[in-house]
Amino acid sequence: MIYYIYAAIVVLIDQATKRIVVNRMELYESIPVIGEFFQITSHRNKGAAFGILQNQRWFFIIVTLFVVVGVIWYLSKMVKERRKLLPVALSLVLGGAIGNFIDRLLFGEVVDFFHFTFRFPWFGREIEYQYPIFNIADSAIVIGVGLILLDSLLSWKEEAKAAKAAKTAESGESQ
Repeated sequence: MIYYIYAAIVVLIDQATKRIVVNRMELYESIPVIGEFFQITSHRNKGAAFGILQNQRWFFIIVTLFVVVGVIWYLSKMVKERRKLLPVALSLVLGGAIGNFIDRLLFGEVVDFFHFTFRFPWFGREIEYQYPIFNIADSAIVIGVGLILLDSLLSWKEEAKAAKAAKTAESGESQ
């Protein structure tokens, strides 16, 4: 199925970029890409998104196994449906989950490297916000979840439209 290929591509790109960072950069080293706004920074995370639940390696391994099995099961059911967006979204989530799973399983931590710093004026002062450092797998998961939400909204809209059409047809028949 093509969606497993999409997931595999995410895993390959994720793992390749992480290995480049690990092999070519010192830990915490930063390389500016767009000044201080966007940098490649070698970072490790023993927790989840935004650094929460630090040092819970086995918890994440177990949860990820359930997520991977659940997504694979759901993707296999999607073969019969004509939906296109949801399987793509699930393949991104699957690839991202597996990418970070590999890191946790083999190294006990996830390699992160995309580093964004936002600066903006605020009442005569400059405010700085450093977005948590992340990686390709994280990006795939976030995009996948966003697409799942979009698919849900589109499905809801289609269902509402069909229900309205059925109600209109029903009221037309009763007259």
